[in-house]
Amino acid sequence: MATTVTDLLARFRVTPGEAAGLAGRDTAEGDVPELAPDELEDRAKDALARGTAELAEAQELLWATDRYAVLVVLQAMDAAGKDSVIKHVMSGVNPQGVHVTSFKSPSAEELDHDFLWRVARALPERGRIGIFNRSHYEEVVALRVHPEWLGPQRLPPGERDDAFWRARFEDINAFERHLDRNGTKVLKFFLHVGKATQKERFLARLDKPGKEWKFNAADVAERARFDEYTRAFEAALTATSTPWAPWYVIPADRWWIAQALVAWALVDALRSLDLRWPEVSAAEHAANLEARAALEAEPD
Repeated sequence: MATTVTDLLARFRVTPGEAAGLAGRDTAEGDVPELAPDELEDRAKDALARGTAELAEAQELLWATDRYAVLVVLQAMDAAGKDSVIKHVMSGVNPQGVHVTSFKSPSAEELDHDFLWRVARALPERGRIGIFNRSHYEEVVALRVHPEWLGPQRLPPGERDDAFWRARFEDINAFERHLDRNGTKVLKFFLHVGKATQKERFLARLDKPGKEWKFNAADVAERARFDEYTRAFEAALTATSTPWAPWYVIPADRWWIAQALVAWALVDALRSLDLRWPEVSAAEHAANLEARAALEAEPD
């Protein structure tokens, strides 16, 4: 795909300490010269196929070592393709080693705890990949656009100003650093979709038989606040892309590009863990040889 996968992915990573720059990023194909325009779709689909195959092998090794976990955070505007990314990128992995959590409006029990409590409960165990379809970032994006939604959290008194949101960013960064230090690799993807593409996908849901169930009229009301959401995401990504939990801004107008990039980002992250197959002790090896001899001695 590139000189190295890591080099390619660096183009989409939000550099810690720098602005995410969502307004200046291409939502269609991004700066991907390796996926030439004339053959963009075919090349990206081939890259996805190779990425999912590599991911399947890497996941087996992750499972076998049982030392690390991987947390994938997916955030996006509505209709950006989060569900499709999960479906296609994880198509080759062992489902026993993957768990997807889709966060909805918090329950009464969840509202009785701090905003990170429910995500902490859903974290993947060692050896597994966990995927958050939406996440704790709704607490600094959707609630920033709709500060009235903070009411049910019954927070201590205080202004819900910039300092309030900065404090939440600090809490998230500390939480994710704790995860990284304890063996959970955190990867965060913002699927960057254009407003025109979002409209096209909304209409497609209404036009295609069997797809209308995916349409939610409330999403159109939220679409009217597209710019507000963009500013909230810009602030969140800028404040929380860290060396231990980076954000990737993935161009999502063309689904095949988004899926290929996410697949290879996961492969790259798992490779960076430098995992090794578990070693068998001398005693275990001797026992295995005895078991083999017994099997071979059995009559056919």
